[in-house]
Amino acid sequence: MSKEGSLGAPIRHPINFEHPDFLNPEKLDTEMRRVFDICHGCRRCFNLCDSFPKLFDMIDDSKNEDVESLSSDQFAPVVDACTLCDMCFMTKCPYVPPHDFDLDFPHLMLRYRTAQKKLGKLPNVPAQLAQIDRNAKIGIMFSKFINWASNVKNKLIRKILEFITGIDKTVQLPKYNSETFSNFVKRNNDKINKETSLNQRKVVIYSTCFVNFNKKNTGVAALKVLKKNGVEVQEAYPGCCGMPFLEQAELSKVVEQAKKVSKDLIKWIDKGYKVVTLTASCGLMLKFEWPLFLPNDEQIKKLSANVMDIDEYIVDIANNEGLASGLKEIDGGVTVHHACHARAQNMGIKARDMLKLIPNIKIDVVERCAGHGGTFGVMKETYELAKKVGRPTARQIKTKNNKYMASDCPLAGKHLKQLEEDTNIINDEALHPIELVAKSYKL
Repeated sequence: MSKEGSLGAPIRHPINFEHPDFLNPEKLDTEMRRVFDICHGCRRCFNLCDSFPKLFDMIDDSKNEDVESLSSDQFAPVVDACTLCDMCFMTKCPYVPPHDFDLDFPHLMLRYRTAQKKLGKLPNVPAQLAQIDRNAKIGIMFSKFINWASNVKNKLIRKILEFITGIDKTVQLPKYNSETFSNFVKRNNDKINKETSLNQRKVVIYSTCFVNFNKKNTGVAALKVLKKNGVEVQEAYPGCCGMPFLEQAELSKVVEQAKKVSKDLIKWIDKGYKVVTLTASCGLMLKFEWPLFLPNDEQIKKLSANVMDIDEYIVDIANNEGLASGLKEIDGGVTVHHACHARAQNMGIKARDMLKLIPNIKIDVVERCAGHGGTFGVMKETYELAKKVGRPTARQIKTKNNKYMASDCPLAGKHLKQLEEDTNIINDEALHPIELVAKSYKL
């Protein structure tokens, strides 16, 4: 007999998007109705994001107040409101597999979105924004001009940009580095601290597209902290992890990126290196999403088993060999935003655990979705909804009254800071937790 909830971890099925049933209209419609009926009877997720209120309101306003009274063309707004944060699957839903109901709401939304993509019903601009590596090469080359032009204070150009692209003119967009993190590493001559007991540890930093092109400081901090602790550090960036393609339901491109990037990173693993990621979404892709797309690929499995988040890796050092001495108090408390894609990695709150290693630090944790969701948080069509989802999170951060905000998701951190500008947080956007460790070491 089925029981609600489970003591076991949720199980996710492989995403067999090439199977004929995956995009079969009748079977997809039947599955949407089956899942919506279960959600309608449960409603535990009513306050997670706007997908569920939209669904429940539609059902309550229907002729017979049931799913069967809905027409299939009413499903799209529910799907459009899903940011694929995975929190319903990971934290709320009592019917995820291995339960007999076998419910995976985010991946069903992804399936529907893939069908929309095939029919040409998804907008083109977000798909173009997902071409991270192509766009970033231009961004790096003309970083001064693009950073100036995209600044929210440049109202005329942002208004034109909104008209042409649909990117909301009030959104603070990420800035581009003047150089890639990869190039910085090639120039870096910092010596490894030989006075520690960690001389056998070797990592290759998968810098991720955001750090490589937009937030070099996170990579610099990670590099310095690792070397301070006697770790041999290499760097690799074969390409984007494919998360932007996942959000745009371009699943074949996700597989393409998985094969391309894993081919490079496996070479490092074979030489005894651990792969360390610097952004929560990318860690999630390498650890969990890629194996769902390529469940029979032994190289993908091997990579997944050898990937660690930077926070996770530093905590591992602390728990086993102990960190190098030299951590000092920092001037002010920290609010840690436990980003959805960090939570979905099922590794605990490693940002908090790592920051606890700083002497006498005050830490508060906020566990709630920021509402950003990639292009969801920048397009005019969805920006108001992104703000609606994020405001309760931003208010919680404000009430903690700390000097710093840290998040493993740079886009979530930027979004939250913009929602609550009248705080005493001194940084313009959320710092990555590793940046605060570097600050504590005075690196």
